[in-house]
This record gives sequence, structure tokens and C-alpha cells, in this order.
Amino acid sequence: MAPYESDDMTTAREADEPRAGRRRAARYVVPVTVMGVAAATIGLVPAIASSGDPDLPEITAAQLIEKIAKSDVERLSGTVKITTDLGLPDLGGLEDSLMSGAAGQGEDGGSSADPSAKLAELASGTHTLRIAADGPDRQKVSLLENAAEYSLIHNGKDVWGYDSGSNEVYHGTVDASGENREQQPPATPKDFAEEALKSVDDTTSVTVDGTAQVAGRDAYKLVVKPRQSGSTVGAISIAVDHRTGMPLKFTLTPSSGGAAVVDVGFTQVSFGKPAASTFDFTPPKGAKVTEDGELEQGGKHSGKPENAPKSEEGLAKGLDGLKTLGEGWNSIATFDTGGEGGLPTGEEAGGDLGGFLGSLGDQVKGDFGTGTVFSTRLVNALITEDGKVYVGTVTKDALVKAADAGK
Repeated sequence: MAPYESDDMTTAREADEPRAGRRRAARYVVPVTVMGVAAATIGLVPAIASSGDPDLPEITAAQLIEKIAKSDVERLSGTVKITTDLGLPDLGGLEDSLMSGAAGQGEDGGSSADPSAKLAELASGTHTLRIAADGPDRQKVSLLENAAEYSLIHNGKDVWGYDSGSNEVYHGTVDASGENREQQPPATPKDFAEEALKSVDDTTSVTVDGTAQVAGRDAYKLVVKPRQSGSTVGAISIAVDHRTGMPLKFTLTPSSGGAAVVDVGFTQVSFGKPAASTFDFTPPKGAKVTEDGELEQGGKHSGKPENAPKSEEGLAKGLDGLKTLGEGWNSIATFDTGGEGGLPTGEEAGGDLGGFLGSLGDQVKGDFGTGTVFSTRLVNALITEDGKVYVGTVTKDALVKAADAGK
């Protein structure tokens, strides 16, 4: 993390693919990949709505960030509400198809209890999570739905996912080195805050903007804003518990204005030790249990690049050549999909997918040639006719300039 000086500190392509069919396949995968990038990005920077104005000792932005860094809370339980509004059109049943596709789950394969598929649901709408933690080896996240519940439990070396609606179970393990620990997703405001603050550098303004009360606790408000123009990020607000230094609530507001893109925060929280039984799990009688790795062994795509189907090899190779252009909030990721022709038109794609692409794609031109911009309120992506992709939390104009510079 860069040093701080004041409250307003100056603080993120198979070349020549032989078969036209494979090129088309790569093109169709791009929108799903972009959606995955969008979900990952929103996972970095989420919310704050204050109620009350507690009287707390004055604190500088540097001191408050240090307080977050020193926070040692390992035991807690509570309820978290997350709302995500990327500004996507109503996709109907297509949304589930795209999200499961992004996670590598086809109609005839995969488990509904696999966290890589289930937790993609958090990329849109409003959801309630019930969470608990007891140190680094025991955590539980439950996604509460209308008539069912999905739980992800990490207890020692075991990671369990359970979908009560389908009565399916996913089981993985965490080795001694902590590998595969990414199966436990970021779910608390602290997880999001730590990632967001990694972007703090001299392209960023960070200030303390008063106080708030969140989940019944007094908190300071930390506001992070890009200094650069051209970013789709307007501001990030983080409510920090004044006693523990733990982030309690976050908001990402877009530079275009309107409602927050992502709002994540505790509605209830306790820092006591959860009961040990909270993290116990035994597959229910009759449940279908899928072991981690079975999907790959059975020929299914697990969602990992190295296990991608042959039709996606070009895209996987492109991701291996991922580059970053620019700095700070105006950083743009670029890679080559290996599929010429750019993004398929709505007519080419056909059906619901065609309607989806048509609703999001805008044709653009530049020195680089022509391309299509796939947009959300936060992430924009330019897919050029020669198969290159430029994506970031930046404006369309910034993507065109980057493509022109890289032609």
C-alpha cells in the first residue's frame, strides 16, 4: 500500500485458428467471460447508508486505514445484505444459463451445490447472507432464498456446499498450504474492503467523511474516489467499526450517478464465538454428493482455464497473454481470444442469446477498425473484429483510445 501524507491522500489470442467453427465458438464465449470479469470486479469494490451521527474522536484517513489493517476480528456471526445493480436488461431464463456457463456448468453436468456456479447469483439482485466465522479454519456462508437455502461451510480441511432445493452436495478439501481456499468466497464487508484498498495509490483520493451507525454499531465513514477522469467508478464508501476497525458496510457508486452498483453491509453482527455445531455438516440422506475433481475426470468443464473444452482453447491461450494497460482506476485488461470476427451480432447468435447481445452491444469505430462494446454500469468491454478484448472499469471512449494505441 502506498504511503499516506494527509486526509486527502494521493493514494487497478491459437493464432490463425484453422477452423471457422472454433473461431465462432471463441466469439460466443467472450460475453460470458466479460460477465465473469464484471462479477469479479464488483467483488472488489462494494456500501454505506448511514443512520445516525455518532460523536466519535477525530481520526485521519491514514489512521483509519491503519485501523482497518490492524483489525484482528476472527470470530463473528451476523447477517449481510448485498444488492448488485449492474444495469443489465431483463434476461429471463438466459441469465441463469450465462451464469452457469461462466462457471463451466452445462445442462448435463455439474452440481448445483458447486460454489463456483451457485455464488454467481450474487452478481445481480438483492440477496441475504447469514455468515459465521471462528478463526481461519472455520467459516460458514448461507445464501437465503425464497424456498431453499444454499450453504458453503469450511471446517478444517473440508469445504462443503449444500443446496437444499436440489438436495445436492459439493465436497472439496483445503490442503495444509491453504491451496483451494479460494473456494471460500469473500462474503463480508471486510473481504471487500481489503481488496478495494489495494487500489489505493497516487491516483486516488481518500478522506474521512463523518460518522454513521451500522448494525447498531458506531462507525467512521471512509470515502475513496478516483482522481483520474475516465473511470466508471464514482466513489467507494466504507463504514469502519470504531472499536474493532472492522469494515461493516460498503457502497460503490458509479460516476454516471444513480443508485449504487453494489451495496454490501451487515444488518446484524456479533463478535462473540459461534457455537462449534455451526460448522458441522453431514450430507443428508439421499443427497447427491459430488467430489471436487469429478467434473474434470468426467469430461466436464470445471470452470478452470486449464480444464476448458477444446472449443475454448483459443480463449484460454488468450487469457494466458493477458496484459494491463494504463494505471490506477483507468487500468484496462487486454487479451486476444484467437477468434476473428468480433462479437456475434444478434442475428448470428439467434434466440435469447441474440436478443441479449443485441441489447448490450454498441458498434464502435476507430483507428483499430470496428468492434462492439459490451456494457454494464461498472465494467465496459470492447471486442474488436480481429478478436482482441479490452475491458475495465472505464468509459467506452477510454477503451477505444486503448485499442487505437494498440493497433
